[in-house]
Amino acid sequence: MRMVDIIHKKRDGFELTHEEIQFFIQGYVKENIPDYQVSALMMAIFFKGMSETELSFLVDEMVKSGDVIDLTAIQGIKVDKHSTGGVGDKTSLIVGPLVASVGVPVAKMSGRGLGHTGGTIDKLESIDGFKTELSETEFIKQVNDVKIAISGQTGHLVPADKMLYALRDVTATVESIPLIASSIMSKKLASGADAIVLDVKVGTGAFMKTMDEAKRLAEAMVTIGESLNRKTVAVISSMNQPLGHEIGNANEVREAIQTLKGEGPEDLQELCLTIASHMVVLGGIFDQVDVAYQSLLSKLKDGSAYDRFKTFIKRQGGNLKSLEAKQAKYHIDVHVKQKGYLHRVDSEGIGIAAMLLGAGRKEKGDPIDHSVGITMHKKLGDELNHDDVIFTIHANRDHVSEVIDRLNKSYDVQENPFEKEGIVYSVIRK
Repeated sequence: MRMVDIIHKKRDGFELTHEEIQFFIQGYVKENIPDYQVSALMMAIFFKGMSETELSFLVDEMVKSGDVIDLTAIQGIKVDKHSTGGVGDKTSLIVGPLVASVGVPVAKMSGRGLGHTGGTIDKLESIDGFKTELSETEFIKQVNDVKIAISGQTGHLVPADKMLYALRDVTATVESIPLIASSIMSKKLASGADAIVLDVKVGTGAFMKTMDEAKRLAEAMVTIGESLNRKTVAVISSMNQPLGHEIGNANEVREAIQTLKGEGPEDLQELCLTIASHMVVLGGIFDQVDVAYQSLLSKLKDGSAYDRFKTFIKRQGGNLKSLEAKQAKYHIDVHVKQKGYLHRVDSEGIGIAAMLLGAGRKEKGDPIDHSVGITMHKKLGDELNHDDVIFTIHANRDHVSEVIDRLNKSYDVQENPFEKEGIVYSVIRK
């Protein structure tokens, strides 16, 4: 078998066999196949796509390229969640303890953020003492004891994905639905979950800008999961504005705590309850999503979810009181320039503004300033009056003119009121 023949076959739009995909993945991980040939295949996939069968074969071989975490020692159906990334997305901090509060085990491997989207591990590291690296024994014992653990991803998980992503990043093949879907699902499947709920973001702050793209990605990932014997559901949600009000690590943790106490922003609470409802149904605790939703809402109101969060943080060595000291030195208000109704928000632009303050990374390995960020006080459809505060910048330097300029360009105002959109657009399942 020759790599050039596989490239030729996909270039002409034909379906690759399991053996051909296995040959290419194994050969590339073992460095027997050069970058230039894999680049050519990635471009052929970019233009010709992949069938459902090919995708299943590709993900299966990617998973087998490294460690596969064995969670069979954890009691119950292990349910994981994944977000495709967005601005102010702190859902894992809320959904994990919420699901655990009704007895469904959440064994989650999370990553760090790159660019304008923050990673769950970065947010948790805002809490002094929090241990993000757990041994397999510690991880399993903690999930069995308190029903939730969140740990950083092992370096040996899906090496094929790390190699392929690095190559896609420099060959203009990142925006390929099959390659995005296989990248996400290979890591989720290698992490050992029995069932997965995917939060697929769409809008100005998401990787998927259109509903058509979001649906195609959601359907591809659900198909992959089901074909590899994992119950999988995708929730398509709006990222046309930041989720909640806070952007920035420590600020987002504080907002997550507020939500766990039943006092969070409406959009954030609704999305978290929707994702968690599907997770507990997949976990076998409830039969109906609407019944699960109401039960989980009661867990926010009666303090059960927050109690589980505190137990989880303490178990991993975190000191929640340390959050009080994670405050930026300067707090700078940005005022509305025009009266009317908030009509459009450039979520990505706001996320980049937060990154410029130090809340995110320009490059892998850049340090994070956990105390900085942005508070967005208004939501789409809100009425704006002259001199209202629309943003507050939390910075550790007093010269933030570039950030202010970017924020002033990140929204539009219209004269007449309009109906606000919901946070959840649709749910994709088999």
